[in-house]
Amino acid sequence: MTKSISPISRLLRFTENDVKVSAINTKYQGFFKLNEYQLSHQLFSGETSELITREVFERGDAVVVVAYDKEADMVLLIEQFRPGALRSGEQPWMLEFIAGMFSANESPVNVAMREAQEEAGLHLSVNDLTPIMKYLSSPGGMSECIHLYLADINVSQINIDKTYGLANEHEDIILHLISREQALTLLSQGKITNAATIIGLQWLAINYKQL
Repeated sequence: MTKSISPISRLLRFTENDVKVSAINTKYQGFFKLNEYQLSHQLFSGETSELITREVFERGDAVVVVAYDKEADMVLLIEQFRPGALRSGEQPWMLEFIAGMFSANESPVNVAMREAQEEAGLHLSVNDLTPIMKYLSSPGGMSECIHLYLADINVSQINIDKTYGLANEHEDIILHLISREQALTLLSQGKITNAATIIGLQWLAINYKQL
């Protein structure tokens, strides 16, 4: 039996205008913030939902930099300790792409350049960076938006024999230069388990021939 295809007009028909936020109350304010939202929204039935209470982790937005040398076909990965991996029993030292959160009044590209310098000693310019996409990390309970960038790097200018990161942020980072294929093998072996790096590597696997 042939299934009918949903018309495009049925996709994502609602917007933020179909949500009514009645109150936002801050339940915790530290390095991060936890807000309690009271809201109602449009239902697919045409009705409006009852008043709903939801907690949202207001982590702030972040930038992730896929550092790639297309001539050498190599990627730069950083390794650092991540306490959030402890509960799941995962290896808490993680292989990641360069990443960091916004400071006040920073643009995404400025965050990318600053974090590349702090975490890998890279001096990137605006022309070295190409936006890939924006995505929401876990919108069911967190407001964070990730800005993913491709960075055009030269591996000959990278020093992997030192540690990086800011002491006042308790960062302790080492660098790894590996081939794109090696990175994808690590991904398939389950050695890379954080979402931003998985998404960045999968994007690279699809698009590297067009770079």
